[in-house]
Amino acid sequence: MTEQTTAAPDTPEAPAPAPPAPKDRRALRAVLRWTAAVLVFGVAGAGTAYGITRPERTDVPGLSTKDDGRWAYPVLARPTPPPGAPVPFAPDNPDGIHYAGLTQLLLPAPRGSAPDAGLKLEKDSAVTVDTFLEEYEPSARDKMREQFDIDGLRQIAARGWTTPDGTRTRIYLLRFHASGFADRFKGCGFGMELNGVKGIDSDEVWGKAKVKQVSPAVEGVKVLAETVPFGDEQTRIGCLDSGDIRAVILQNRKGGAPAVPLHQTVILQDQLLH
Repeated sequence: MTEQTTAAPDTPEAPAPAPPAPKDRRALRAVLRWTAAVLVFGVAGAGTAYGITRPERTDVPGLSTKDDGRWAYPVLARPTPPPGAPVPFAPDNPDGIHYAGLTQLLLPAPRGSAPDAGLKLEKDSAVTVDTFLEEYEPSARDKMREQFDIDGLRQIAARGWTTPDGTRTRIYLLRFHASGFADRFKGCGFGMELNGVKGIDSDEVWGKAKVKQVSPAVEGVKVLAETVPFGDEQTRIGCLDSGDIRAVILQNRKGGAPAVPLHQTVILQDQLLH
């Protein structure tokens, strides 16, 4: 990744008049995310991507040593909107509308992983609402499908992979017509009814790292874990808010899902969306 990772998104030469206060706060949060990524996550110049794409980084909260289990991701490229379109959270785009294609916004799979054969992808990594809802208990699906119709869901894109240790990851990006519609999405959080998951609580390791660093870079991000005892496998969850897009990240592994790969995946996906 180039020096773009250490700066806030470029603004147009002739900014629009300042929007109302709530929208100003959205734009400010976006700038803070990028600034805090530099200060907290150790991004330090050209060629280092986001600083946590490679296993040898040691200065990321909750990611302590090169042997802590993080994955090796390809160098990430910041998504480019179509010509003339503003970047998310620029002064003329305070609602954070993403004009880049959802495929560009999806985090690439880490090196050494295999594509998730069970994920039903269509053209350009699109998935149907029914495919996404397969992650949830059957009793929750009809209500969620109805809510999507009401709340202006435009499309869903996904990427999934399995690493050699058996950890299975799925990332879903849900694009709505506007940030106000996206704010109504309640399908990621403590009350979500995932298949086979009996209880969900906060991820304690993530919470301690966030409190220690007091980092705005993780504002709007929830990291959760299936409570103990669980069945044959454990699920970990990342929920990300970014303007008109909501991201749902799911990782599960037999015997227990490690925390570090989810933290790394959440951080990188969040940065791609901002």
